[in-house]
Amino acid sequence: MTPQDVWEEARKEVPSLGIATVYRMVKTMLEAGELQRIEVPGHPPRYEMRAKGLHHHFYCRKCDQLFSIKGSPRQVQSLVPKGFVLEGQDIVLYGVCEECPSSSSART
Repeated sequence: MTPQDVWEEARKEVPSLGIATVYRMVKTMLEAGELQRIEVPGHPPRYEMRAKGLHHHFYCRKCDQLFSIKGSPRQVQSLVPKGFVLEGQDIVLYGVCEECPSSSSART
C-alpha cells in the first residue's frame, strides 16, 4: 500500500487522522525493520510488512495493483558474477491480472 492508501483506509476509523502522521509512522516502521519498501518504476513507493518471507511481485498495468508472488527463481544466484556476494533481490513482473480484461495494448 502507499501511504495515501493507508491514510484513506484509516480515516474511515479515525476521520481526524492527518497524512503527516501516516508518513511519520511509515518512517518509524521502516527504521525498525517492520516495513519493506517496494519500488515500481514510475509509481509512488509502496510498503508491506516485512514478515511475509521471500517473495516477489506482479504489477497489473490496468488496475495498478501489486500482487505478492511466493518463492524465488533458483537461477538468480547463477547470474551473480564470480566473487560477488548476493545480499538480496527484488523482482517485479508486469502485465495484466486475471481480474482485468487483457488487450494487445496492455501487454508488453
